[in-house]
Amino acid sequence: MDSKKFFTYCLCKEGAIEDYPFGPDVIVMKVMGKMFALLSRREGQVNLSLKCDPNYAELLRQQYVSVLPGYHLNKRHWNTLLLDGSIPEKEIRSFIDHSYDLVVKSLTREKRARLKITT
Repeated sequence: MDSKKFFTYCLCKEGAIEDYPFGPDVIVMKVMGKMFALLSRREGQVNLSLKCDPNYAELLRQQYVSVLPGYHLNKRHWNTLLLDGSIPEKEIRSFIDHSYDLVVKSLTREKRARLKITT
C-alpha cells in the first residue's frame, strides 16, 4: 500500500504541517501544534497512527486485525494501522478525517477561527 497517498492526504487538511519531533524516522502530522497522525516504518512494516474516539477505536480493533492499540501512544485514544493492504483505502481516509476532526474540535475557538473552521 502506498503510504505517500496517506501522507499527502494528511497534509491536504487545512493547517496541517509535517514535523519530526521524534527524529527522522517518524513523520508527525499536526494541526495548530497538535498531532493527528504519525507515519513510520517498523520491522519493514509501514504504520499510520491516528487519534480515535475510544469506543470507535475498540470497534475498529475488533473489525480489523491490522488495527492495533497506538504504538508508543495513549492506547485508549490512538490506533496504529498496519498499512498492509487489508484495510480499504477509503476506510483509511475516513479514519484520517476522524482523527483530524477530533483534534480540530479540541482546539480553542480562536485557533479554529484561524483555520477558518467554525465547528
